[in-house]
Amino acid sequence: MKIFTLIAGVLALLLLLLSGPLYQADILGLMEAFLAMRIALILGAVAILLALVQVIFMRKTISWSATGVAVLCAAVAIFMPLSMMNKAKSVPPIHDITTDLVNPPKFVAILALRADAPNPAAYQGEDIASQQREAYPELETQKYPQTTEQVFDAALSVVKSMGLDVVSSDKTLGLIEAYDTTTFFGFVDDVVIRIQSDGQMTMLDARSKSRVGISDIGKNAERLNALIAGVAKNLN
Repeated sequence: MKIFTLIAGVLALLLLLLSGPLYQADILGLMEAFLAMRIALILGAVAILLALVQVIFMRKTISWSATGVAVLCAAVAIFMPLSMMNKAKSVPPIHDITTDLVNPPKFVAILALRADAPNPAAYQGEDIASQQREAYPELETQKYPQTTEQVFDAALSVVKSMGLDVVSSDKTLGLIEAYDTTTFFGFVDDVVIRIQSDGQMTMLDARSKSRVGISDIGKNAERLNALIAGVAKNLN
């Protein structure tokens, strides 16, 4: 039984670790990659159960090192999918987040890169705006006493420090466009920042939108919150 336990645990971890890279290599589709993660979770659970059986009923013949390796691999294979599923349940199934729900910043330079993206660049309106208001009420237009040039420079610096790839930065128009690529699956999220003056204050609005998928598991909101915090820190 110990060999089956080890095989189940190691195979579960391998399936988990390969699901993302295989999707990035276009060997697996998105649904197949998610299926591989679910199978990894199931195999991990099987490995844990087999390990428990050995500990309870086969203590004299158990290989503690092999069982330990199997349990460790299985635990990782179980934790990551469960963590993603729990996070997905805690946030709304949307993937387009902005600080301006009435007139969100529009993508311009980055549109060519989104040409084949399953998710359209256009904002979907009140359908997702209402869900964002409830889930991320802190995201709103940011206002600063500094000049538009100062806010622009601060925002561009934060975008670069966050590791985003800058596509366009036009200080005259007050627009910054960039994209972020997630490490594991290689998902691409596009970001546009709009900086303008109302005569007394400088206003910053930002938008982050995924190219694929229905739910972003909260990633776009996290990115905008990090951006806003970074700009505020740079201006202080």
